[in-house]
Amino acid sequence: MKKTIYATLTVLVFSTLMLCCTSTPKQEKVLRHVVMFGFKPEVSAEQIKEVEEAFCALPSQIEQVKGYEWGTDCSPEGLQQGLTHCFFLTFHSDADRDAYLIHPAHKAFGKVLGDKASAVTVVDYWTK
Repeated sequence: MKKTIYATLTVLVFSTLMLCCTSTPKQEKVLRHVVMFGFKPEVSAEQIKEVEEAFCALPSQIEQVKGYEWGTDCSPEGLQQGLTHCFFLTFHSDADRDAYLIHPAHKAFGKVLGDKASAVTVVDYWTK
């Protein structure tokens, strides 16, 4: 009787482990496009808001953008080097990112930004 219970429990545990391990899909790598801005002192809060709104509209205008978030700096470290805004976009391929870069909506955003930025940093990376 004990052997039957032990064997049944062993099969049950093994089956559960197999189900858990095989049903969890492997996460695919994605391409992150990180854009950071700082603004010149003479740029007004209204102008900064216009830039924010223009950038925030890009994901709804460019289908290749698969994920998006943004925020303003809140780090206490003091290492921002004048950067105040971070925009974080996700793409599934280099081709999607490249299509975003030349898209008319992205070009129009560049005109909204104009010469308001005191600093711009862009970093792209594939997740690991």
